Amino acid sequence: MDLRETFATNLRRLRNARGWSQDELAWEAEISRSYLSQLEKGVYYVSIKVIGRLADKLNVEPDEFLRRTAKRGRAK
Repeated sequence: MDLRETFATNLRRLRNARGWSQDELAWEAEISRSYLSQLEKGVYYVSIKVIGRLADKLNVEPDEFLRRTAKRGRAK
């Protein structure tokens, strides 16, 4: 998974954990819903400025968006 996909997955996970729709988060972060949707699909690269806004509104540290999840099913 590349970083853009990692960001997209974590953004979606964090938004859902908060119980917000894309519309709600977009409104709070002052970005368009369509841009947020494209970020969650991994279509666009995100700027540091937008990462800061999203982290602030989701009440997480910015690095949370780039944390890679452990792969399932591979025990060593």
